[in-house]
Formats: sequence, structure tokens, C-alpha cells
Amino acid sequence: MVFPRRTALYMLLVGLVVLFLSPFGWLLITAFKDASELRALPIHWWPHRPSLGNFQQALSFWPYLGYARNSLMLSTLYAVLATLASAWAGYGFARLEAPGKRVIFGVLLSTMMLPHIITLVPTYLLFAKIGLLNTYMPWVLWGLCGAPYLIFLFRQFFANMPKELEEAAIVDGCGQIRIFWRIFLPQSWPVIATSLILSFSWTWGDWIAPALLLDDDRTTLAVRLAKGYFTQHGEPLNNLVAAGTVMYVVPVLALFLIMQRGFVSGIATSGLK
Repeated sequence: MVFPRRTALYMLLVGLVVLFLSPFGWLLITAFKDASELRALPIHWWPHRPSLGNFQQALSFWPYLGYARNSLMLSTLYAVLATLASAWAGYGFARLEAPGKRVIFGVLLSTMMLPHIITLVPTYLLFAKIGLLNTYMPWVLWGLCGAPYLIFLFRQFFANMPKELEEAAIVDGCGQIRIFWRIFLPQSWPVIATSLILSFSWTWGDWIAPALLLDDDRTTLAVRLAKGYFTQHGEPLNNLVAAGTVMYVVPVLALFLIMQRGFVSGIATSGLK
């Protein structure tokens, strides 16, 4: 009875994988099609003459690599700062004692239930008043403040670490900052990998904040790609859109493949205590 049940489970998982990957598969197929094939009826599933020309045109149609550089810089900057700030805050909530710590941590978690759309107008007015529009400083400030979910992950991970490590370090004369940098942070690589992947993908895929705070010349690839590719007569070039979107997804996939072991381990080891 075990074999049929396991086979059915595998078939279900394979079916779900095919279902989840089918949109990306169709996007990839479209990226290799000629513009005339997209307008032809009936619809052909496979391109007659697959070519890499769409990817070359997508790169040269407008400064694709320039916008990709902006996205990469912003995403990396925010990911690094948010990871470090969240790790430090998580360490404080997990290992240090202070009046009202539980209440502050509860308020921090409650902010995850606040829709991001509610803070858009106040955020824009605040950054406009202090002269930070069309700069990358908002992402620096957001990164230095950490992220509630990442703080939660680090807090849960640090809370489960043996207390003997901290006591031995204190006996050796280490302060809290040195304990954090020398002992706790090097041991938290699974959560660091999880934090880097999540924070990088959040910024890389964000469209609203760059569109609201940055001008066209300093905006990100997500904003520019959303405007699409058009001919001089205003006709959309969907094959170039597909090619540009495929290249847009590659950095996030590459980051996940490199850090997937740490990502899975970080999610598994940061559960509730």
C-alpha cells in the first residue's frame, strides 16, 4: 500500500511543478518567437525559427543594462543593510534584557499586518520634505531600519542558540558587540542566506517605490520594463517584452540557486520556540 500512495504523491507534486512553471515556460517560448508568429493565427506553440535575436534587441532597444545596474545596486545595498540591521535587532530581542522588550517586539510584529500601500503617500511627503527624492537614500534608510519579518527570523534563531556560548564569551571578557560579531553572526549563515534572498527579491521586484521616488533616468529595471517595448507606431513588441522579462528573472533565480541550501535551512531552523 505504501508504493501506490508514494507514486500518487509524486504524481501530484510533478503536476504542481508543471502548473507553477507553465507561465514561465510560456514566457520563455514567447521570447524565442518572431513578432510575426505572435500575430499569426492559429497560435503556434513552438517557434518555427527560434533565435536569440529577441534578447539582443531587448538589450539594445533602450539602455537595458543601465537600468539593470540601478536595480542591482539598490537591491544589493538594501539586502546587505537590512540583513545586518535585522540581525543586530534580532540579537537584541533574543539575548538582551530591557523593560518592555516583549511589548516592543509585539508592536514590531504587528507592523507586518499594515498594508504597504497605506504608507506610500506619507513616505513620499516625508522624503520630499527632506530632499531625498530622486536619490537612493530612502533605500539606505529602509535598510538601516531593518525589516520586521527578518528581525523575527533572526530573533527566533538566536533565541535557540545555547546560552553556554554567551556565558563562555562573557567569562573571556567579550562585550555584547563582540559576542554578536564573533559568535552569533557567524553561526547564523542559514538565516543570513534567507534574509539576503528575501530582501534582494523584495527590492528587485518592487515597482511602486522606484516609480514614486525616482526619475526616469535613475529608476530601476522593473519600472522601465513595465513600460514595455513599442514600435514607432505604438504597436507593442511582445516578443521583446518576453525576452526582457526572462533576463529580468535570471538574477533572482541565480541568487536562489546559489543560496538555496541556506535558505531552506534558515526557514526550517527559525521556527517558533
